[in-house]
Amino acid sequence: MSMGNDWQERKSPSQEDAARANLYAVIGRLFIDAPDSILLAELCRAEAEPGEHDAPLDRAWQALREGCGSAYPVVLKQEYDTLFVGVGKSEVTPYTSHYIARNSPDRHLVRLREQLEQLGLARRNAAFQVEDHISGICDVMRFLIEDGRPLSEQRLFYNDFVQAGVTPFCKAVQRATSAAFYRRVAEFTLAFLDVERQAFEMHAEDL
Repeated sequence: MSMGNDWQERKSPSQEDAARANLYAVIGRLFIDAPDSILLAELCRAEAEPGEHDAPLDRAWQALREGCGSAYPVVLKQEYDTLFVGVGKSEVTPYTSHYIARNSPDRHLVRLREQLEQLGLARRNAAFQVEDHISGICDVMRFLIEDGRPLSEQRLFYNDFVQAGVTPFCKAVQRATSAAFYRRVAEFTLAFLDVERQAFEMHAEDL
């Protein structure tokens, strides 16, 4: 995704929001392609407690970091390709429209494109993934946070496109027979998204 020109001044993200944006970026990077040795090393060196005393998230983060410490990039690449690329058909599709039960995939993608246009975001010309790729959805959430968009706006996108699409995708990864390292990625993603869901619900109750 590329960001449109938006010269409206927005406040800088707080430390908590910066951490949220970073986690969306990490998740998006892991689902766009298998991690290389540099990313694996960075994750191993990362702070141990992203959840600030949120036990499920901390456990999932520790498990992911441990998986990074024993992983080999060539093996992860093979796992990634088997899961998400495949020969003819992938074991798990990384496009969220596939998981939207109440709407047709085409209608969901149209809604997403309309939302991205309203946000001033556009697909890069060089990108071969469709806009509803898991990594693209995460990138939009990262942008909304870093750009200081209101929580109500973040919550709306989260409910319509993250909770509705990314959550069932991660559950599909957990069930996949070829998933090993990526089962840990999916479990961490689900734990993080659950924290996000609870925070948005608390915010909605305060309105």
